[in-house]
Amino acid sequence: MEPVTDDPQAAPLLSRRHILARAGAGFGLVGLSGLLHSEGLLGRAAPAATGLGRRGLAPLAPQQTHFPGRARQVIWIFVNGGPSQVDTWDFKPGLVRRDGMSIKTFDPKFDNTTGFFRNSVGNLMASPFSFHARGECGKRISSIFPHLGNHVDRMAFVHSVHTESNNHSPALFMMNCGMPRMGLPCMGSWVTYGLGSSSQDLPAFVVMSDPKGRGLPKGHAANWSAGFLPGVFQGTHLRPQGAPIDNLKRPRPMTDLSQRNQLNLLRQLNTLGDGPSAGGELASRIQSFELAYRMQSAAPEALAIETETKQVQGLYGIGDKRCDHFARQCLVARRLVERGVRFVQLYSGGNENQRSWDGHSDIRGNHSQFAGETDRPVAGLLADLAQRGLLDETLVVWCGEFGRLPVAQTGKKPGRDHNPHCLTAWMAGGGIRGGSTYGASDDIGFRAAENRVHINDLHATILHLLGLDHELLTYSYNGRDFRLTDVAGRVIRDVIA
Repeated sequence: MEPVTDDPQAAPLLSRRHILARAGAGFGLVGLSGLLHSEGLLGRAAPAATGLGRRGLAPLAPQQTHFPGRARQVIWIFVNGGPSQVDTWDFKPGLVRRDGMSIKTFDPKFDNTTGFFRNSVGNLMASPFSFHARGECGKRISSIFPHLGNHVDRMAFVHSVHTESNNHSPALFMMNCGMPRMGLPCMGSWVTYGLGSSSQDLPAFVVMSDPKGRGLPKGHAANWSAGFLPGVFQGTHLRPQGAPIDNLKRPRPMTDLSQRNQLNLLRQLNTLGDGPSAGGELASRIQSFELAYRMQSAAPEALAIETETKQVQGLYGIGDKRCDHFARQCLVARRLVERGVRFVQLYSGGNENQRSWDGHSDIRGNHSQFAGETDRPVAGLLADLAQRGLLDETLVVWCGEFGRLPVAQTGKKPGRDHNPHCLTAWMAGGGIRGGSTYGASDDIGFRAAENRVHINDLHATILHLLGLDHELLTYSYNGRDFRLTDVAGRVIRDVIA
């Protein structure tokens, strides 16, 4: 109860209880201010750092780029397990000449711990595959890619990529998230955070994995995690067997109208007291409810590859036992980007029963198998995107987590061990200078030697092609501005048309 005074002009006297109550409310506002600041909803917070504006309840709304981009979306063919650069795209006559020699004759400083099996290091081993010049650019590539060889004039090869780990899990995190540890946002999450989505009815970021056996890469969902970014930016994994997404069909008694009324009520309750500026995890939660509702009609249509003509299905290799599973995923990828999905990542190979490119034994058999599963589908994807006019705005990336050593890993059927010092990546479409080659490995394909490219450089280049400055795409977390490329990264301008 307020104390009474005889002077109508005098301010009312406050009891100690009232003073404490009002002061407590003030401290609450200080706390609220801190929360709003961390979510980028006050002044010069995270959105000011990115220059991408306030999003409120629409975190996936299309965002303005830092400058005009050449690409609008990305399809990443993740060659899981570590493909051998010297058996795929990086022809090494020097390795052929030194076949059977000790690597010490070439590099006296070679360390047996470069790979993973220090007691299985053999001599230098030439590729068991032949290499042939393809396309107008005359690029020599392995015979295991007869279909992709028809598209070398669309590709830019980077032969000098190097990474920081010879172990699958940290190397996967490095390639996906820019650092060799889990808990950070992956590239797909950074891209959707920076650009938003062109589709309001489908996820902005979709991941597909190998359907044979347990086909998830090591690290599993951490490879497409949003890390400390709002959860709405994480990848949506389409299960390779059975229903791709849970609950695409509403429960039988529920009608569209009753479901819409439920969502409207949830939205009102979730935003009660927050107004239109609610952000962070609350906005992600509301967005996920709304997106799930819209996906019930949009997703089944997008995944319905049986509606494609027999000619299109045949282009990808659907119906061919060897590559049918990956062909279907490549065709789904095209249908998704056609409908506005921003980032699609496809994993070739998992990590069970040699279901990956991890060719520790029998490099001939291993790489023949996985090239056979992916060659025709990826070539079909490039051809289909091109004939539909989508390749110019779609960046296609082919890359694994590391390369492989030019020496044999000893055994009945020799393979190759892990090599973080050198790997090959290629990109096509989306502003890429086709038929070009950047960087070079040494004479035997052991180390990146000329114009070395760190993973941060590769990421900076991909973001640049999308119209994003990797130094400006930041997010404030725990008192620090983070970015995909950390404090490094340069754009590889020589591969840009």
